[in-house]
Amino acid sequence: MRCGTFQKYGANALGLQRTLDLGSYHTAWRWLHRLRRAMVKPGRDNLSGTVEVDETYIGGKRSGKRGRGAQNKTLVVVAVEDKSKISATGKGIGRIRLQHIPDASADVLNEFIRTHVYAGSCIRTDGWSSYQEISSMGYKHVVVGSKNLTIAHLIISLLKRWLLGTYQGAVRSTHLNYYLDEFTFRFNRRTSKSRGKLFYRSVQQSVRADPVHYQKNRWRYSNSGRDEHENSQ
Repeated sequence: MRCGTFQKYGANALGLQRTLDLGSYHTAWRWLHRLRRAMVKPGRDNLSGTVEVDETYIGGKRSGKRGRGAQNKTLVVVAVEDKSKISATGKGIGRIRLQHIPDASADVLNEFIRTHVYAGSCIRTDGWSSYQEISSMGYKHVVVGSKNLTIAHLIISLLKRWLLGTYQGAVRSTHLNYYLDEFTFRFNRRTSKSRGKLFYRSVQQSVRADPVHYQKNRWRYSNSGRDEHENSQ
């Protein structure tokens, strides 16, 4: 667990296996997966103030339609607090929330916002039609051009760089939310000066997490060492 929390960008299963000289790659993956599952604190506070919301697709370059509605890619919605108005420098990013979603419909996006952002907050989005109901949900809604969602785009860029750098982009959609939780955990604690506190929080939340059962998974291990597996259910 110390290997996972003390490294700035995290650790993949192959790296953990080598570091701890484990005989099984599967054991290393289960340890890390249990840690990821414990990185969301039950009852955590929602986002507030001004919050940018946008979506992005996770996956390499593929032929076919681009943007919303792209096929064979995984859709992720991003929400990030804009703290620039209360920052002395005029810049500032607060906490974030990320979630793998099935589509960019109004029902899905509105439920994400209700779940992760306090009512009364200001939601800033682009002009996508699925966001049209936000004002009627108890939020102030500000529509801007997509290029003006700068902090949401920054989080998206950092997320993709992290997935590519730490996990070589080999994260399956069935477990993507756990990796998103890990990125959120690390980003929201990026200013912490104590790695020991991060370790303590990880231990504290891990003992409350449900067990990870090996029997529920059918594994594929590639020589590249990527975290690959298939869910057999």
